[in-house]
Amino acid sequence: MLLENLTGKTAIITGANSGIGFEAAKDFSAKGAFVILAVRNMEKGKAAVEAILQGNPQAKIKLMKLDLADLQSVRGFTKDFVEEYDSLDLLINNAGVMIPPYGKTKDGFELQFGSNHLGHFALTGLLLPFLKTTPGSRVVTLSSIAHRGAKIDFDNLDGSKGYKAMKFYGQSKLANLLFAKELDNRFKQHGLECISVACHPGISNTNLFHLGKGQTPALRKGMVKFFTQPAEKGAMPTIFAATEECLQGGEYIGPDGRGNRKGNPAIEVPAAGVYNKEIMKKLWTVSEELTDVRYTF
Repeated sequence: MLLENLTGKTAIITGANSGIGFEAAKDFSAKGAFVILAVRNMEKGKAAVEAILQGNPQAKIKLMKLDLADLQSVRGFTKDFVEEYDSLDLLINNAGVMIPPYGKTKDGFELQFGSNHLGHFALTGLLLPFLKTTPGSRVVTLSSIAHRGAKIDFDNLDGSKGYKAMKFYGQSKLANLLFAKELDNRFKQHGLECISVACHPGISNTNLFHLGKGQTPALRKGMVKFFTQPAEKGAMPTIFAATEECLQGGEYIGPDGRGNRKGNPAIEVPAAGVYNKEIMKKLWTVSEELTDVRYTF
């Protein structure tokens, strides 16, 4: 059963100015949660806040600057959060970039792996003290059906030995899934009340599919038209992962339709062999080394 009353709970949603994050922010605030929209583009963030308040004048929301492609920004965000708040019930690792031209973050990481995985890895680790001390806290991390067939290429994480946008997107989304599972494993190993759940939106019509005028490939335009579901539908697995009372942690939530592209949220089984313990532990160690964020359970 989904929790319908989130009064008194604090939620952080990355990339909440549009798409799935925005829809989740609307839902959580409508249920009484205090929602922090953690966004890179503050102008778009302000527009999102205004849109939420227009529909729900009683919404408790705040806008905070966060650029996941810049670890200094991640640390600055968490420092500001620490100074103002003392608990965190929901952390929704939602923001992401999808199949851009080859580029790097401010710290020199390949853009997709750095933003989608390492930025969220660092953010979660820095917020861990609040998650540990908030009873029943949850971390929800968004993966993708693009994890299927992907692998973590530890010898070419920065793309310097060759880059294919979709391959690296799949790698970043596989990393999100493995991180979510390993995080839950470690929560349980240390007897913590926190849980970690992964989810994916199927194929949803969000800004990930729109690169700007003249930049969106014809193939992707076709996918948007014929194969996607609306953002509010795509947000349902995120909302389910964050508020379904029966979840124990470690689950993977996605649409229940054909190919898990559309439909209602349900517990899904990831691609066979995904949860390789050695790969998960290696990814964790490498992520700690690259971000210089060590988890203290």
